[in-house]
Amino acid sequence: MTEALDIHGVCDPRFASVKDAFAANFTDAPEGLNEVGARFCLMIEGAPVVDLWAGHADTAKTTPFAEDTLTPVFSTGKAVMALLMATAVEAGKVAYDEKVSHIWPTFGQAGKDKVTVAQLMSHQSGLPGFSEPVEPSLWFDPAAVNARLAAQAPMWEPGTASGYHPVTVGYLANEVFRLTTGRTMGQALRADFADLDLWIGLPEDQHGRVAQMRKPSAAPSLGTIDPIKQAAFLDRGSAPGGRGSAEWRKMEIPSANMHATAAGLARMLGVVANEGMLDGRRVLSKGVLRDLTRERIHGQDKVLPYVISWAAGLMRNDGLNVFGPGESLGHYGWGGSMAMADPSRRLSAAYVMTRQSPHLIGDPRPRRLLDALYAAV
Repeated sequence: MTEALDIHGVCDPRFASVKDAFAANFTDAPEGLNEVGARFCLMIEGAPVVDLWAGHADTAKTTPFAEDTLTPVFSTGKAVMALLMATAVEAGKVAYDEKVSHIWPTFGQAGKDKVTVAQLMSHQSGLPGFSEPVEPSLWFDPAAVNARLAAQAPMWEPGTASGYHPVTVGYLANEVFRLTTGRTMGQALRADFADLDLWIGLPEDQHGRVAQMRKPSAAPSLGTIDPIKQAAFLDRGSAPGGRGSAEWRKMEIPSANMHATAAGLARMLGVVANEGMLDGRRVLSKGVLRDLTRERIHGQDKVLPYVISWAAGLMRNDGLNVFGPGESLGHYGWGGSMAMADPSRRLSAAYVMTRQSPHLIGDPRPRRLLDALYAAV
């Protein structure tokens, strides 16, 4: 006998179809990816109109998925990383067209002297991974990671193409942010957005709220494998490892290990949806918001098997069509999580879950929710 699904939260009656789609993802999800625990939040003009959660936070299904459950969202955190860098631009600490080597002189080695902050944020710097294999434990020493990346030659001519940097971009961006603002991104997030349940580096006293993830049954599809993709995703040391989940959670890796609620992500992306405003507070001026969201490069990515239009850290929907039908921006995370903003409709949304799929972009479960959302607006 199938256990009855208990859905919690709020849903404006005009979005009843979104609630139906959310429920269907637990019993009849695309590709057989039935949810274990998940949450979806939609905000319009900064106000929540849909915020639903259901299922369980553990694989044994003994702990309910709750309003305060945190989930690892992996690369969806890059959307928050992009917004944090934009706040440094807003404060006049850094400029998108500034050369990274001006801020961080040793970064300019081996042909990287002209890389700009915007190019770094849009995956154009040619450093998607290490050119020589490393031990996975190296990632737990940010100074060593940054020194190695600063000395490394780019894998293609910077500025000529994008090549998704799964993990390295978080270390590079965090170092630029730290050198220009005096704070890490994790510190700035907690100080400047303390009311959002978003964490880059999770204190140990918060670990009890973290949901258990069910890893995907298959590896993501990257297309034809070459040395660039190998370094980015497949080498033994292409991602952190060897220290256990507690140490991983405590690390600050803005590109890869954010812990979040869907509501926190949707509110943060509301800055993009609502002309730089968050809860009546101006976070970004219209000019900086325009610089954050405008296209920086558009073409076949060298790591992901997609043609991508990159803003300064955000994926633009142009051509991808994974954030609904509009001119939206956002980011997906490994396994299915997603955060997006549609400025034309003043809406932002986020989806988190515990059952991961092989999808790096465009998981069918949040796309089903977005389809229902857009049919209703």
